Amino acid sequence: MSVPQVALARPPRQSGRVRHVGAWLGAGWLVVVVLLSLTVQWWSSWGVNQQDITDVLKGPSAAHWLGTDDLGRDVLTRLFASGATTIGTALLAVAVAFAIGVPVALIAAEREGWSEKGLSRVAEILLSLPSTVVLLAVVGVFGTRLAIVMTVLGVLLSAAVYRVMLGSARSAHRELYVDAARVDGLTVWRVNLRHIVPTLLPTIAVQASLLFAVSLLIESGLAFLGFGPSPPAPSWGAMIALASTNIYGDPWLMVPTGLVLALTVMSANAIGDGLGRRARQGAQALPAASEAVARSTAASSDARDEGLARDGEDSILWASDLVVSVEGGPDLVTGVSLALPPGRVLGLVGESGCGKTMTALALLGLCPPGVRVTSGSVGVAGQAMDSLSEKGRRQVLGRVISYVSQEPTVALDPMFSVGYQLTQPIRRMRGVSRSEARVIAADLLARVGIVDPRLVLKRYPHQLSGGMAQRVAIALALSGSPQILVADEPTTALDVTVQAELLSLFRSLVADTALAIMLVTHDLGVVADVCDDVAVMYAGQVVERGTVREVLDRPRHPYTQALLSADPHVANADGPPTRLPTIAGQVPPPEAWTPHCRFAPRCEHARAACAVPVALVRQGDVLVRCVRSAELDEARHPVGAHVNDGGARGDH
Repeated sequence: MSVPQVALARPPRQSGRVRHVGAWLGAGWLVVVVLLSLTVQWWSSWGVNQQDITDVLKGPSAAHWLGTDDLGRDVLTRLFASGATTIGTALLAVAVAFAIGVPVALIAAEREGWSEKGLSRVAEILLSLPSTVVLLAVVGVFGTRLAIVMTVLGVLLSAAVYRVMLGSARSAHRELYVDAARVDGLTVWRVNLRHIVPTLLPTIAVQASLLFAVSLLIESGLAFLGFGPSPPAPSWGAMIALASTNIYGDPWLMVPTGLVLALTVMSANAIGDGLGRRARQGAQALPAASEAVARSTAASSDARDEGLARDGEDSILWASDLVVSVEGGPDLVTGVSLALPPGRVLGLVGESGCGKTMTALALLGLCPPGVRVTSGSVGVAGQAMDSLSEKGRRQVLGRVISYVSQEPTVALDPMFSVGYQLTQPIRRMRGVSRSEARVIAADLLARVGIVDPRLVLKRYPHQLSGGMAQRVAIALALSGSPQILVADEPTTALDVTVQAELLSLFRSLVADTALAIMLVTHDLGVVADVCDDVAVMYAGQVVERGTVREVLDRPRHPYTQALLSADPHVANADGPPTRLPTIAGQVPPPEAWTPHCRFAPRCEHARAACAVPVALVRQGDVLVRCVRSAELDEARHPVGAHVNDGGARGDH
């Protein structure tokens, strides 16, 4: 017999009330059995091994309510006297299984790659072993020492626990609030304990109840075969074995023990069914988790930026020739160089698939599994991130640089209230008491424009609107008083009014605290309204970079020009609405990128001269990646022609 692979069974179609009552009755039965077992010497008038030779193999009577066995011993006394031992040894196996299976599953879900493959192969080997044969071998070596036997059973069952928990842990690791916790500077195990394990608790509870029933039956089966507690100590399996030898002389002897064992197994299953229903109800009350951060696909070229890695020594965030690649696959970001001084807002703009989000994640050290920074460097507040230890990175994340995602509702952990999620990082990073942290949390919520912060602190994420959830996410990002905020399309899922309020909030944060913001967005209107500088990305590369005034008033790269032409505010500025121009084709996948100009297949200005590697070079006050940029700019703006000199913010 092999260790069973435990899975969540679909419950029979019955009313929720019946399942709820069944779970409570099952729990009550187990409590009664344990209590009667621990107090048997007080309520029973017979000793556990006391014999009554005048009543042998007799049915129920006034003296022996459940009859006697072949030695005249009271069945009721022996039945409940062995209950605590039987249940306790079954629980020991369950505890060992989860003590091994859950941590190993967390390790595999966190590291993946070869670590996960190796652990999964070990689990498959354990699952393939015949558990009964292994347990009998253990009995042969150590004797009928139930603690050792059930510990070995727990090790075998841990493989089944690992397989179930690995999938749930992987799913939880993809949630945005887990990424946010990493940015907050939490260690791997604190992330697991605070955010991953709570999501596993419903599954753990259900699986534990089912594995308890399995362990109970295996323990009773071993005792039935004679490998249980040494006689004359009672056990349910041994009592069933004794009844089977006297089935024809006294068939009643099989009924009490068989019925108690069946009721105990049914109770465990009823508890599992009730816990499963409770978990499903909880899941329905919480917002459905969407996919984690949008993962850009972009990349592969030998060309590297020749632009400046840092535009001045005052940059608080910079990236130099950053390359992000899939392990064993193409590059996703190629030679990106950026710089962000304090008190300024840098917009990262481009179509989906251009590498904006992947660049932002690489700056934060949050590359998804299988993706890593292969070359280049990132600096935060004068420190090179690649040279920092894990402890050093935790001191930077949350305190110096923080993150706001585009999905605020799922960026907050649905298991905890807003107050808990805000006060915990405040206490850890600012070193204040619980009451002080709650005051600071309320102040942060008020600062981001929430009218009744004390009420919001008591709510859970699914009770918040999209705009309010985004404000809470911004407050959470500000809990460590960071100097840099990376905002990944924070207004995409919000209506126009809420978008305007959040953009106003960003402007006030920059003005009041000199906060530096990197804003990932598709919207050039947002860039014109909020940003000081802009970097336009296409196919994993920066194709144009400079101040908002220079880039939007006088775009040099054909891709930037095409994006502006497709903006409804620009296209319809001088007349009634017209059909917007579009850019033919779409951003190519990474494996289709060439070392030449990547925009050439979609560019109306492409010529044979474009079929060469193109570097990012300075042209006037901007950096541009186009061999014809000077020629095209001269054609658009002849010498002496008037150029619009609008302001950087709010004038576009």
